Amino acid sequence: MKIGTPRESHPGERRVALTPDSAARLQKLGYQCVLEAGAGEAANFADADYRAAGVEIVPDAESLWQTCDIVLKVRPPQDGEIARLHAGKTLIGFVNAASDAELLQRLAATGGSVIAMDAVPRISRAQKMDALSSMANIAGYRAVMEAGNHFGRFFTGQITAAGKVPPAKVLVVGAGVAGLAAIGTATSLGAITHAFDVRPEVAEQIESMGAQFVYLDFEEAQDGAATGGYAAPSSPEFREKQLARFRELAPEMDIVITTALIPGRPAPKLWTADMVAAMKPGSVVVDLAAERGGNCDLTVADEVVTSPNGVTIVGYTDYPSRMAAQASTLYATNLRHMLDDLTPAKDGVAVINMDDDVIRGATVVKDGAVTWPPPPPKIKAIAAGKPKEKVKELTPAEKRAGEAAAFKAQTRSQLGLLVVGGLLMALVGAFAPAEFMSHLIVFVLACFVGFQVIWNVSHSLHTPLMAVTNAISGIVILGALLQIGSGSWLVVTLAALSVLIASINIVGGFLVTRRMLAMFQKS
Repeated sequence: MKIGTPRESHPGERRVALTPDSAARLQKLGYQCVLEAGAGEAANFADADYRAAGVEIVPDAESLWQTCDIVLKVRPPQDGEIARLHAGKTLIGFVNAASDAELLQRLAATGGSVIAMDAVPRISRAQKMDALSSMANIAGYRAVMEAGNHFGRFFTGQITAAGKVPPAKVLVVGAGVAGLAAIGTATSLGAITHAFDVRPEVAEQIESMGAQFVYLDFEEAQDGAATGGYAAPSSPEFREKQLARFRELAPEMDIVITTALIPGRPAPKLWTADMVAAMKPGSVVVDLAAERGGNCDLTVADEVVTSPNGVTIVGYTDYPSRMAAQASTLYATNLRHMLDDLTPAKDGVAVINMDDDVIRGATVVKDGAVTWPPPPPKIKAIAAGKPKEKVKELTPAEKRAGEAAAFKAQTRSQLGLLVVGGLLMALVGAFAPAEFMSHLIVFVLACFVGFQVIWNVSHSLHTPLMAVTNAISGIVILGALLQIGSGSWLVVTLAALSVLIASINIVGGFLVTRRMLAMFQKS
């Protein structure tokens, strides 16, 4: 079978669904790959690179659709492309299955089959095909870059000769894939990052990335895992509490990045006009939900607008396309994994197995019949858990009381150990022979002195791990030296061997450390 990739017809789209690397891998599955001339140029993939990978280049989209059995696309098909889909052909790409029922009906009328990459179930086995997550990851990263482009200050705090520069404060609303990518990028740039999500179980993920989770004092349990990892609609009471918290944060934040989306619904309005009015002049709002109406009241799709108080609202809808080469590589990899599952025999023949949970979930049209929506996934994308309890801040009096109690408990423990140790020493002194006591004194001195001698050597001369082993060898050497003066030839021999072996260990440790340090030295 032939797999073809046409040039994207959506205005401004720079991505391509097939890269030279993915084409080479698809050919190993037995497919022949075809590309419309110039389809990859906007993503910096030249036709010559495709030819070198064994891809056939055709002059126009009409020729490609006529000869190919499977067509790979990025954006949903336009009118002219829908007309070219026929029975026996399969289209794979984004089709907005959850929100565009009319498009599904038009695609079904052609008699062909359609696999929607935006309908891949969010379960563990399908992660390698999750194109939505791949593109959301890029969008979250790019959102921070766009915010920095419109923000007139540093992200990180600095202390310079001209004065102190405070770090930027960033709020990320929504902690899905895009939100977590934005959190990671903002944190790595040095910003003080706050994040909010209606799913309290993601608080640990947010905090593990160095951001502060914005908690709400609200008793309603929120379970956002029931819709495949997306946030579920909130109650009116929860929404009011949420907006009130955002109004408190608005004057403090320099950058706000909103990522909240609910499948099949318009984007919820979470950053209202009065919140924008409360922000400082020069602040930035980046709305990743602009294509679905936006989370901000003032968002205009595909435009950058400035509020009357000087806040910039960025409403781009093409963040992955702005990083076309990276986005194309990731998306083409997702498609390759999908085709790998569609080709169980690895013979270049795609089989749409409706008994496979992943393929069934992504197939929205099969042989002219609409198969959307699929059965609900058997496994939740994120297991719902109990919300993380807020740690109560102790008062100074409570802190002092706790410290006093800990000191008393530690003192009792130490006294108990001293009493037990004294009793043991008394028993040993009463019943053990004199030779045992002399050996015990040597052992104790060897442990204390030998450990201190080696351990106190600077770590610039040996690593901490090597310091431990050398300290043990120091104990052996000191103990052996004290025993060499013994009258017994057996003790002297064993002591001499101990000194030799421990010395080799210490010298070898230092030599190994020197070689390790030399690896990091500039020549």
